[in-house]
Amino acid sequence: MTHHVDVHVGKRIRHRRWMVGMTQQQLAEKVGIKFQQIQKYETGMNRVSASRLWDIGSALSVPVSYFFEGVEQTEEASDVSAGLDTADDAALPGDLLADREALELVRSYYAIPENQRRRLFDLARVLSDTAAA
Repeated sequence: MTHHVDVHVGKRIRHRRWMVGMTQQQLAEKVGIKFQQIQKYETGMNRVSASRLWDIGSALSVPVSYFFEGVEQTEEASDVSAGLDTADDAALPGDLLADREALELVRSYYAIPENQRRRLFDLARVLSDTAAA
């Protein structure tokens, strides 16, 4: 059985890898392991040792602490998505980090120059307010 912290760390690895545009194969080569092992880490099937997490963090240009950000909220979030439903949360998928489309959208968004990005953000806000009305 997987531990929620292992699953969380794996999701953070996948999220960061997607954000920097790296494949599992590329990350595996940088770390010196097979890509299948990266797959197992990302699903939480296998635990990541401290030294391996250090190597992965270096390859992805983040400190080891990055992989644990939000871990204390992981169980609370699953409790919320299982029972409570607020108006804002009802429209969102349970785990945005697991949604490849959302991650690609975020990556593309931050590739846009800041002044244009601000205008796009304002447009998206107007469109979402219109859709909700």
